[in-house]
Amino acid sequence: MTSPLQEFGIPSDVLLWEAFFLTALSFAVGILGGFVGLALGSIRLPFLLLLGLPSGMAAGTNIIISAASAGTSSIRHFRDGRVDRQLILYMGVPSVLGGFFGGFYSNRAPESLFLFLVGVLLAWQGIEFAIRGIGKKEQVEPDNMQTMSSTVVRWFRQHRNILEASTGLGIGILGGAVGLILGGTRLPILIRLLQIDPRIAAGSSSLIGFMLGVMGFAGHMSRGNVDYPLVILMGTTAMAGGYLGAKYTGHVSRHRLVLTMGIVLTIMGTAMIWRAFNS
Repeated sequence: MTSPLQEFGIPSDVLLWEAFFLTALSFAVGILGGFVGLALGSIRLPFLLLLGLPSGMAAGTNIIISAASAGTSSIRHFRDGRVDRQLILYMGVPSVLGGFFGGFYSNRAPESLFLFLVGVLLAWQGIEFAIRGIGKKEQVEPDNMQTMSSTVVRWFRQHRNILEASTGLGIGILGGAVGLILGGTRLPILIRLLQIDPRIAAGSSSLIGFMLGVMGFAGHMSRGNVDYPLVILMGTTAMAGGYLGAKYTGHVSRHRLVLTMGIVLTIMGTAMIWRAFNS
């Protein structure tokens, strides 16, 4: 179990027990993601890093697994008409460009900066999940914008295309660099700021996440930052777990599940930030 996969003719430096652990983990994360409708690459990534994979390799491997998960769900969203084509154009295209350049130039960032950014994103999403779990809200309603001043609302509406393009580019660069499709970051912007119907926002965000993930993977792949055996093992079990989780969504308390994930992500994010300052 302590032998690397290379001894079995598989081109990977990962140890056999690590491969088994990551495969099982990916299946479990897939089930959780199926329950809540997210790829949850933010749970897989820190384990890849903690097991010693180089940051670029961990990011490149993780992002294509998340893209595969998002791609599976985006097909259904597209068929059911829950994709805004204009949003895909103005936010999706910049996300694609940003994802590629983020992945391509990720090796130039210091390891400590990479760990810090991942930690902040994990903690942010963890707190968001915890708040949703405690508040027992399935999603953020569009009328949250009523709490903002009419001037701010009017500005966002008048400059919607600029906001979509700039946030798409920024999220794309960051997501491509750290190996996350950042659906949990994108959705609040679509719903709260742009006032898009949550169902349309979910469908559009899923497709944008898939596009970002594919191009981010291309950027990492061009640098050799992908462990292909792990992609096959973890990607297959992630999709199988996602299908199973979606099938049994109604049998589990979503609020308790989201709250638990929020606590776990917050702890892991804090640990990653601590590691960044002590690496």
